[in-house]
Amino acid sequence: MKNFMKVLLAAAFSIFMLIPAPVSSKIYSVDERINIEIYENVSPSIVAIDADINEGVSSGTGCVIDSRGLILTSSHVLEGFKTIKVTLSDGTSYSGEIIADNSDNNDFALIKIKPVSSLKTINLGNSSNIKVGQKVLAIGNPFGFNRTLTTGIVSRVDKKRNKIQTDAAINPGSSGGPLLNLQGEVIGINQSIYNPDNNKSNIGIGFAVPINVAKKFIENVKKTDPALFARR
Repeated sequence: MKNFMKVLLAAAFSIFMLIPAPVSSKIYSVDERINIEIYENVSPSIVAIDADINEGVSSGTGCVIDSRGLILTSSHVLEGFKTIKVTLSDGTSYSGEIIADNSDNNDFALIKIKPVSSLKTINLGNSSNIKVGQKVLAIGNPFGFNRTLTTGIVSRVDKKRNKIQTDAAINPGSSGGPLLNLQGEVIGINQSIYNPDNNKSNIGIGFAVPINVAKKFIENVKKTDPALFARR
């Protein structure tokens, strides 16, 4: 009887080993793993921004650049605001205050919130070596679909106008979000789309401002008000 049970258990184990592995254990491609890793690392540092304006609500995206609540975004998202609501990746919302605005030059703004705990920050890269054809990722809040990931390439670099053109889908609500390289570093701040049909569709022509331009803006703010960046 004991030998029979051993044989039975061995047979059952053999059958179990032949059962296909569940979908959750699938092996992703190299490209998929890169996208997944970047998204999981970066998305906690992305916020949704909703500015109450006379016409309703202006929505956009922001990047946490300081763990104590300093957020980089596009200034046009905040134009004519009455109040600003900033929503973190965990769903927590805070009132935001504009502490610097560069709306007349390159469309940047810094917002300050007062979080109850330290925030995950994003890594600012270097946009001086951007090449047409390199792969990029964008994370934003298009039409209220928070922390949406899209992928594409750099389609064109316009150094004269300080614009990176990309076919990674950018839509209303994505402004202020990051354009990322495959190291998960921000190389641009998503700003606008070419929309001849008045935002009815995305035609694959989006624009971001190079991050080096944003870094100069941040450095100028730091010189003016170093207390904002001082470690406590």
